[in-house]
Amino acid sequence: MEKSQKQNLRIIPLGGQGEVGRNMILFEYQGKILIMDMGLGFPEENMPGIDCTIPNSAYLKKRTKDILGTIITHGHYDHIGAIPYTLPRIGSIPIYTGALTKGMILKRQEDFSNQPQPEIETVKDGSKIKLGPFEIEFFRLNHNIPDNLGFFIKTPVGNIIHTSDFKFDESPVNEPPTNFEKLKKIAQRGILLLMSESTGAEEEGHSLSEETIFENLDKIFKKVEGRIIAASFASLINRIQQLITLSEKYKRKVAIEGYSMKTNIKVAQTLKKIKVKKGTFIKTKDISKFPDSKISVICTGAQGEEDAAFMRIANHEHKFIQIKKEDTIIFSSSIVPGNEKSVQILKDEFHRQGAKVFHYKMMDIHASGHAKQEELKEMIRIMKPKFFLPIYGQYSMLVKHAELAEEEGISPKNIVIAENGQVINLNQKTLSLTKERVPSNYVMVDGLGIGDVGEVVLRDRQNLAQDGMFVIIAIVDRQAGKIKGSPDIISRGFIYLRESKELLKETRKRIIDIVNKAAGSGGAVNWTHVKDELRNKIGEFLFSKTKRRPIILPVVIEV
Repeated sequence: MEKSQKQNLRIIPLGGQGEVGRNMILFEYQGKILIMDMGLGFPEENMPGIDCTIPNSAYLKKRTKDILGTIITHGHYDHIGAIPYTLPRIGSIPIYTGALTKGMILKRQEDFSNQPQPEIETVKDGSKIKLGPFEIEFFRLNHNIPDNLGFFIKTPVGNIIHTSDFKFDESPVNEPPTNFEKLKKIAQRGILLLMSESTGAEEEGHSLSEETIFENLDKIFKKVEGRIIAASFASLINRIQQLITLSEKYKRKVAIEGYSMKTNIKVAQTLKKIKVKKGTFIKTKDISKFPDSKISVICTGAQGEEDAAFMRIANHEHKFIQIKKEDTIIFSSSIVPGNEKSVQILKDEFHRQGAKVFHYKMMDIHASGHAKQEELKEMIRIMKPKFFLPIYGQYSMLVKHAELAEEEGISPKNIVIAENGQVINLNQKTLSLTKERVPSNYVMVDGLGIGDVGEVVLRDRQNLAQDGMFVIIAIVDRQAGKIKGSPDIISRGFIYLRESKELLKETRKRIIDIVNKAAGSGGAVNWTHVKDELRNKIGEFLFSKTKRRPIILPVVIEV
């Protein structure tokens, strides 16, 4: 390693740059590596059958002895979700995070019982640790989940701030407000580089306070006489607390629906991050024992997920909850891009059944946990960094955040917009992109398979979804050297066999010609070659007749 390279801190994002989710960034100094966050991403529309995506750990797999540990900002899955998939690949390493985040990681680990328990050390606001050349101090910032921590990292090249996901909230619910005095004291130490989250960079103004949301939800609770059925994210602990507090205020019993929400509430209760009076919670099967005016249901599924409680209630599939005209439905979350259609279907279904529906576009009953432009600029003004690196967001969000930094006086030459896999060098004089890249492509998780679904498999799935499947079954008489009878054909998602008799007749004729020509040629037959011939020639024929390309699966059986 060259001397100049040894003096640089290398920053390597493996996820979260140019996307929302899959967050993971590496610091490397003189060969020693610190990992920040280890999150999953949600599958895109062109990824049929994929459960989630995770960062590519190929670079780390070759460097397991050099990894010092992982520091985690907070308990949302886009920051912790890849832990059970990644640790088996890179080995057991110490994890440092807040109490609630630790509880959520360990609870999720129960679904991976074949793995050893992660080694997690609890830290809090003001905690300090030293990992190799890195001295880390944790500081609290508001988000929409408790125990959200930013990082002050003292490195040999200078001081760095990683903000985590954050917003400035002077009147939050269930946690203290932003401590601006502490942030200013941290800034007085001199900040070489600010790494600030960018999810809200394209939105003007200031994010809503949770107090505003609480007041608006209170107005709904105050006037509603029937049942209240509210849906939100399972990890939005602060919103769940608001709904519980308001239910208690208006003497309502609370039923929780959704496995992930029940799990998170249990962890949060144990750590006293959610406060519930004795007797508030009831089992869903006991709802009918109380007047409708005394019932609240808090559930998962505000994004229109197929199997979630909200969708099952809307579709008359829930065992204990059927919609009544007196019911009030609350969508207390924004819509994740891509879910607009499924959420609209859900709203329409509740309306058809006569329920009253409230959502965030009607009144402020959801606040983002992400800083908008005024807060992002305020963070830059407080920290006064020499260099700026926007992190965690779509590429357009990173670009807009960089523009905000310029408006606050940071020189364009001191700002870098980086994508996943790019290597950034930082020293006292420069912040620069290198020509080096490390593997950062999607690793796809499908059931128990991690990374075994590649581009070929994904393309096949896309083709199956678009053009269907065409199975050819040919039985060959080895002695006679020709097909016995007529080939069987199975079509799924391509053509309806009963309405395509002429096409099938011509297809069978071509199959017989191809197979008989090979089987009757004498000597050993290369059936792999025959199957390829069937796949190619029958595929060309079907495309010429239908302009569609089904997946063709030839099966040749010798008897």
